[in-house]
Amino acid sequence: MNTWSDVSLRTRTNPSPSPFVLESSQLWDGNDGSWSTFLIRVGTPAQTFRILPATNGQETWVPVPQGCLSSDPISCGNLRGVEPFKSAPSSGFQVNASSTWVENGFYTLVSERNLNYSGNGKYGFDTVKLGIQDGALSLRGQVVAGIATKDFYLGVFGLGPKPANFTDFTDPKPSYMRNLVDRHLIPSLSFGYTAGASYRLKKVLGSLTLGGYDSSRFTANNLTFSFASDDSRSLTVGLQSITASNTLQGGVTPLTSGILSLIDSTVPHIWLPTKACNIFEEAFGLTYDARTELYLVNDTIHAKLQQLNPIVTFKIGNSVSGGDSVSIELPYLAFDLQASSPIYPTAKNYFPLRRASNDTQYTLGRTFLQEAYVIVDYERSNFSVSQALFKDPNPQQIVTIDSVSSGDNSTSTFSNSSSRVLSRGTIAGIIIGAAAAFLLILLTAIYFFRKYNSKRSTERRWNSTALKRQIAKYRKAELPADEKFGKVELAADEESGKFELAADEESGKFELASNEKFELASNEKFELAANDQNVIPELDSRGPSGNTPRTHISIPKETQAHL
Repeated sequence: MNTWSDVSLRTRTNPSPSPFVLESSQLWDGNDGSWSTFLIRVGTPAQTFRILPATNGQETWVPVPQGCLSSDPISCGNLRGVEPFKSAPSSGFQVNASSTWVENGFYTLVSERNLNYSGNGKYGFDTVKLGIQDGALSLRGQVVAGIATKDFYLGVFGLGPKPANFTDFTDPKPSYMRNLVDRHLIPSLSFGYTAGASYRLKKVLGSLTLGGYDSSRFTANNLTFSFASDDSRSLTVGLQSITASNTLQGGVTPLTSGILSLIDSTVPHIWLPTKACNIFEEAFGLTYDARTELYLVNDTIHAKLQQLNPIVTFKIGNSVSGGDSVSIELPYLAFDLQASSPIYPTAKNYFPLRRASNDTQYTLGRTFLQEAYVIVDYERSNFSVSQALFKDPNPQQIVTIDSVSSGDNSTSTFSNSSSRVLSRGTIAGIIIGAAAAFLLILLTAIYFFRKYNSKRSTERRWNSTALKRQIAKYRKAELPADEKFGKVELAADEESGKFELAADEESGKFELASNEKFELASNEKFELAANDQNVIPELDSRGPSGNTPRTHISIPKETQAHL
């Protein structure tokens, strides 16, 4: 648990900040499913909201009173995640009640437009505080949009690093995540998130860690995904196949040809090609509602599917086919959702599948993240996707993701260990150390080998001299040699009397040539691969992910209720 106080634009002096765990609201909200929400506070005095993390956004959006109409339930504000304010029910963010609110005007909401989501926002700048505990992080002057549209029923907190732009690119406003890193409030521009699952154990809450991840919430794998070149779709994976077992038709394969799909927690649904949707429709007994474009499940089919409990497996990799991959399994209960007002007057069982009209709509939404844990490292431009883990009890194991500015420029590696992983630099150091130890042992062996040879050489010289003396002693007693036929004995070296293998005449050494080198080749490099970036990637302020200059909208006060 973090214990630092409300810092509000102050820079922390601690050079190594800890990851920040955003607390869950302990509640399940939504009109398109049952989602684990998180708490943030906006304004002065603070107004509290239950929001959803947005992996493909960078702004903070909260409902405003204009979004609750007379035709809505009396509890409209609470249903949209608005907590009571000043001991009274609230229907949304009351900008006039905040002394720190600075209005910027009405602008179009640019997020999720490719999925036909729409709406306008009342934009301004205000204090945003994460959580309600004493150690909550708080920053002043952050981008905030008040939203009335019910396309985004609950508020959202963007986890992206890109700045917001209004009208032009001359004055980009940094994202909340960027400000946290710049003020040394979290260790790096990164996060770990899983949506939670109301159908698991005793309702397992979602988990969101900024600047690190919770290794207790997933089963690690060795696959790291690189960011897509389109920075509005950074978290794109190659969805190589989808298989489903134990359906009404047994085993089926809705997706046989790979597609590129965006992981996006902002939306609940899974968007697939129509052909794949048709196979799901038949295998799960779904009924398509053309008005809402949702797949409904009648009571009979619903009971049958709960009994069968089909398992749907998503195989994902860095490309649409081949290479390393990881499989994420979702039980039927992950798809067993309800849609309520204003989508339907009364709640209906539905299957969170949507027909994509083009490849820009292929999306793995919040449904997928009930059973998956995603770790995103913006500084190294990579992420991981792992099978979510459900245990009881399951204490947190928070792991820090260090910034590249800390000197660790290696590609992130994510594991279930609570200790930090070895970087390439550390591995190189281990290799060099091992090589040095080997070299030391080798040199020691050579030293003793030389010493032993030197002793043997001295012994051979002494033996040679003694032999000469013995020969000289008995030479007079030999029979005379026949000078005609020559000598009758083996000739010794008349000058040296040596009876041994010739050694080096100068040194008499019997050893390995001294030009044999025992060292590491100098061309062996222990360094990071060239594609490992040692600097934080430039955060492009352009692009359709919430950074396109949005159109300013002049809305008369009497029509603001129809945002």
